[in-house]
Amino acid sequence: MTDSTPEKRPEKTGQALIQDYLKTLDGSPGVYRMLDQQGAVLYVGKARNLRARVSSYARGTGHSARIARMIRETCSMMFLTTRTETEALLLEQNLIKQLKPRYNVLLRDDKSFPNILVAKAHPFAQIKKHRGAKSEKGDYYGPFASAGAVNRTLNQLQRVFLLRSCTDATFSSRTRPCLLYQIKRCSAPCVGRIEPADYAALVLDAERFLQGKSTAVQANLAREMAEAAEAMEYERAAALRDRIKALTAVQSVQAINPRGVPEADVIALHMEGGQACVQVFFIRGNQSWGNRDFYPRLNGVESADEVMQAFIAQFYDGKVPPRMVLLSHGIEDPDLMAEILTEKAGRKVVLGVPQRGEKAELVDNALRNARESLARRMSESAAQARLLEGLAEAFDLPAVPQRIEVYDNSHIQGTNAVGGMVVAGPEGWIKSQYRKFNIKGTEITPGDDFGMMKEVLTRRFSRLLKEDPDRQTDAWPDLLLIDGGAGQVSAVHQIMADMGVEDIPMVGVAKGLDRDHGKEEFHRFGQRPFALRMNDPVLYFVQRLRDEAHRWAIGTHRAKRAKAVMANPLDEIAGVGASRKRALLQHFGSAKAVSRAGLADLVAVEGISESLAQKIVDHFQKG
Repeated sequence: MTDSTPEKRPEKTGQALIQDYLKTLDGSPGVYRMLDQQGAVLYVGKARNLRARVSSYARGTGHSARIARMIRETCSMMFLTTRTETEALLLEQNLIKQLKPRYNVLLRDDKSFPNILVAKAHPFAQIKKHRGAKSEKGDYYGPFASAGAVNRTLNQLQRVFLLRSCTDATFSSRTRPCLLYQIKRCSAPCVGRIEPADYAALVLDAERFLQGKSTAVQANLAREMAEAAEAMEYERAAALRDRIKALTAVQSVQAINPRGVPEADVIALHMEGGQACVQVFFIRGNQSWGNRDFYPRLNGVESADEVMQAFIAQFYDGKVPPRMVLLSHGIEDPDLMAEILTEKAGRKVVLGVPQRGEKAELVDNALRNARESLARRMSESAAQARLLEGLAEAFDLPAVPQRIEVYDNSHIQGTNAVGGMVVAGPEGWIKSQYRKFNIKGTEITPGDDFGMMKEVLTRRFSRLLKEDPDRQTDAWPDLLLIDGGAGQVSAVHQIMADMGVEDIPMVGVAKGLDRDHGKEEFHRFGQRPFALRMNDPVLYFVQRLRDEAHRWAIGTHRAKRAKAVMANPLDEIAGVGASRKRALLQHFGSAKAVSRAGLADLVAVEGISESLAQKIVDHFQKG
């Protein structure tokens, strides 16, 4: 892999600049970047032949409006050659994910998907939800579309197979069965209500169910029930009957159970009005494990095959693909993409657009969902756009706001103080941009809302000024909403002026007379307060913005307070990690007993050296 960065040619731009670069390029595969005057990346592309691909931009005609605009804005280019086109495609997607170029198709929702883990580090396997790296010993089943889909499946598995979901620590501390045993959701292995061999058989049945072998599991249960009835073990037969009923209920509520597709991701794309929705259905073990919709960022004129290819490459970055990927539209490089997915999975991955049969029906179902989801989103976006226009008119803003930031604080008499920021825009809440601020100022008087707001805004805008002083990104707000009246607005205005940021409109939302909803007063610096009529949609919109900020701030405060309540003095001692803390608590019974222990007593605990014991003694003596 070779990086080539020809020197910038500031005297030329656009096609003339690109024509100059052609003199230094050969036919190697690689990746190219187009940059604007400030050096920001406009576009990242890959090529089987760099010279041939880049030469297409040097032509004066035949470009869409989007590509022509991108070419005009190009002031420099960067090139990186690779050994193969496969390497080029992988590198292209890595750079797109890292740089988020303006003219590329971008997958905006990229969080991981949850799995079900049958954890086998303990003699009695535990079944639980898992998200993140698969580092724990056990078998993983997934991905599921959402945490809700996982929770529903876990609930079903507990009803049918009676597996434990408690942690190992809870398991070891039980002396009698818990509530789950009473409601027939667990077999209580913690207190010996089931033999290890019988529990292992339940685990095996659960895994066979997750692998799609539910018919065989049901047949085995029916056989066992018949044998129990014949042996006049009627209580056991009744329990098996209840499990069969639960399993039948599970199978009946699953909307999609494809017989001929044991494992696949079904990906369907619908494009309309310059927007796109991609629906992904997860089929595992001949069962549907939910679906998720995505809304890639477009520039309005991309083709379906271009959007689909970009989505697949970014979607499977960091995810293991299934054995089959069924698509509603073809892509630009199907063979190359199949090769990359096969290499990522460590086994053959088939990529295709089915035309008939059960696979085509799955794609049609996903496509219908994509079409309906996009229609709902476009309707919601239109309503949101009208509200933003009304907000701009009501608050006399210079333009319709694209990013609104709402701030609030939360504390109890100054303790566990936090600040919260929520963000809204044309598409509604932008939850990935929400921020929490732990109030750190030691000079702030407990309960000083002005002091807390000053710290929050100073930290927020100092960082913005450092990272994006020229306001090239969309991280800068068009409107600030503050929970408070004239005093808060005046204080915030002074804070922003001290930082040299005085051009962002700001409005204080005060509860008004009797602090009732609907009687809010709005305050702007240097102007008289005003109110909106009771039934004005803009008033309800502002109330939702204010209430969301309050919900976010108070939720953060409660989490911080709960963490403080659960804090253990041993956490403050360097060298005492989770395992040593557990050993100390098991040996002495409580942190208070540890604080009273002598050096010799501490050394007697497994994992506690003499030097660490001295640290523990010194820590509590200082306190």
